[in-house]
Amino acid sequence: MPFHVAYNTIYARHGNNAPPTNDVVLVELVDAFALGNNKNPLTLWLFFTIFIYPMKNIENHRNIGISAHIDSGKTTLTERILFYTKRIHAVHEVRGKDGVGATMDSMELERERGITIQSAATYATWNDTTINIIDTPGHVDFTIEVERSLRVLDGAILVLCGVAGVQSQSITVDRQMRRYNVPRIAFVNKCDRAGADPFRVATQLHEKLNHVSCLMQIPIGLEDKLKGVVDLIKMKGYLFEGPNGQEIKEIEIPEDLKAQAVEYRAKLIETVADFNDHLMELALEGKDVPEDLLKATIRKATIDLKITPVFVGSAYKNTGIQKLLDGVTDYLPNPTEVKNIALDLDKNEEPTEMESSDDKPLVCYAFKLTDDRYGQLTYIRIYQGIVKKGLTIVNMSTGKKVNVGRLVRMHSDQMEDISEAGAGDIVALFGIDCATGTTFTDGSLRMNMTSMHVPNPVIELVIEPKNRDAEANLSKALNRFTKEDPTFQVYVDKESGQTIIKGMGELHLDVYVERMRREYKVEVQTGAPQVAYRETITKSAAFDYTHKKQTGGAGQYAKIMGEMRPMPIEGDMEKIYNFVSTVVGGRIPKEYIPSCDKGFQSCMEAGSLIGFPVVGIEMEVKDGQYHPVDSSDMAFQICARMAFREAFQKAGAQVLEPIMKVEVQTPTEFQGSVVGNLSQRRGTIQATTEQQNYTTITAEVPLSEMFGYATDLRSMTQGKAEFTMEFAKYSPVPRGIQEELIKKYGDKAKAAGR
Repeated sequence: MPFHVAYNTIYARHGNNAPPTNDVVLVELVDAFALGNNKNPLTLWLFFTIFIYPMKNIENHRNIGISAHIDSGKTTLTERILFYTKRIHAVHEVRGKDGVGATMDSMELERERGITIQSAATYATWNDTTINIIDTPGHVDFTIEVERSLRVLDGAILVLCGVAGVQSQSITVDRQMRRYNVPRIAFVNKCDRAGADPFRVATQLHEKLNHVSCLMQIPIGLEDKLKGVVDLIKMKGYLFEGPNGQEIKEIEIPEDLKAQAVEYRAKLIETVADFNDHLMELALEGKDVPEDLLKATIRKATIDLKITPVFVGSAYKNTGIQKLLDGVTDYLPNPTEVKNIALDLDKNEEPTEMESSDDKPLVCYAFKLTDDRYGQLTYIRIYQGIVKKGLTIVNMSTGKKVNVGRLVRMHSDQMEDISEAGAGDIVALFGIDCATGTTFTDGSLRMNMTSMHVPNPVIELVIEPKNRDAEANLSKALNRFTKEDPTFQVYVDKESGQTIIKGMGELHLDVYVERMRREYKVEVQTGAPQVAYRETITKSAAFDYTHKKQTGGAGQYAKIMGEMRPMPIEGDMEKIYNFVSTVVGGRIPKEYIPSCDKGFQSCMEAGSLIGFPVVGIEMEVKDGQYHPVDSSDMAFQICARMAFREAFQKAGAQVLEPIMKVEVQTPTEFQGSVVGNLSQRRGTIQATTEQQNYTTITAEVPLSEMFGYATDLRSMTQGKAEFTMEFAKYSPVPRGIQEELIKKYGDKAKAAGR
């Protein structure tokens, strides 16, 4: 009997509603085969090695990310996970007194500042399940690290602070998870802190993030009395004892928690029953729900993004982490349970689902690049097929073939050489020159994985080396950083010749400036930060322009008529532009219609008010004229540019500025000062909430008014307040400020001799 026939027979016998576990298949396969009554140990070993273990490995595999609002305990949680899975032998804290720092914060700057700057990958094993883990930054300035990680992960842990609950960056991270359809479980951390309330946080998951949250546990004690958790599936209590909580003690549910445990188990079953008819029948009849059925239903609903299981504990106090790991293996998907779509380049980019199998042709995706003394390290996610040392792979962006020289698994900044990796693995390649977001195949098919979302930079900074001799090193640093980080961009101002760096915030650019100094020995001086303004229009305007130029030979002639209209501006605002042609009767030949489009688009790069990109414009060409000899592609492009500029002035041109969503957490005694200061910065207060003598203030403030805010906030709150900031939208600047910006731009143009 062939292997796959035997497997499918056993699978069908158990029925689609309750497929067998791998262990069941394992036992029954051995039974069914009886190995031809051959009990030879070598035959048995070959059978298991060739057939059983490959089948088990892909299902006992998890690719997860750990994401949250800044300072919610992601890195501390990862440190505990590595300790309990025996990947490390001692626990180190993010701001530990031992000077070592957390394992995943390998960069010196991360350990000094106590924050995660770069996502870091590692792997561990828990109950025979291999878990690839990516720890991501919480600060919004490094949001690309979250984007690139979630793009390649199958599941995630959303970490929430037991005191603060769902915060601004929690909302952003959740939106990123939804963008890539990543199933997640939630972990309410810091239940040992004063004011912790995991029940309120679970409610916030529903109210603020629209999750169907299911508490899987309730805490045994809270705040400084936190001892363990009650598992609502098994209806048992668990205490975490020993120096680092590694000794798990199962107990009966404490008497004072029995009623609460029964109540929340009933709520759990009520929620989950919506996703399984058999479970609902048992619940309605008042019968016991089998543990296997309950867990299987929760797993399917979680993978289908219908519910979010919620676990509780404290990473810092070593409470609940092992049960969270059980949740990762029980409820988050393996690579075969998620849909990964590639675009088939041979079929007009037709979406094609990848199969997480080693037997399929290779398709892998480069999602992160780092450069060190050994060369470029390229992190890849293998979607199907196998990568081996010595294999020739093809870059789908350039068509170039490259050889796999060194293949490694990453453990933060440490490497473990391996000879091959298969479907579902996250590994790294050395010496492969490519850009972030490159797809590689083995050449037998032409596929491109769908791209990741890259947010637009919102802040600019003039930068130049203090010493001319350092220009070469500065150039090396800028080339490396722009290659590694798509949100860090560099350009040279055509008028001034100055080098401008662009990023997601002050901290983002500050970190790169510091890295230039430390890693490349380049001392730089920076100019005032520049906000990434945009220009748009407020009303429609007609245009009728004729371009006529007669020279010695053939002249230039083109005439176009039409209308410029405003378009709605949404999201993080890529260049919003639309072109419409309603020309009939051949008034403008078809070959010149694209010329008009090109001319209009060239004007979108820099508006006439302050020289920033133009957005939210629709251009319609209705009529025109041409000359059989003097008309040309260039003539219509020039005509379109002049028509655009003419209409732009008549269409109520205005300047837009980036507005940031600012969330400040301050002791209530300083609330008045903080609100007053935000108002002075042209901020609009959205909401204020008070809890445990702390007030959270949410406001929308123009980015141009937020420079230096960290220093001001510290001084007005005695260093007790903290804030986060992320891009929200673009809005028109007040008229007085627009006139000031236009004057500065005019003075700059005069100084440049234009």
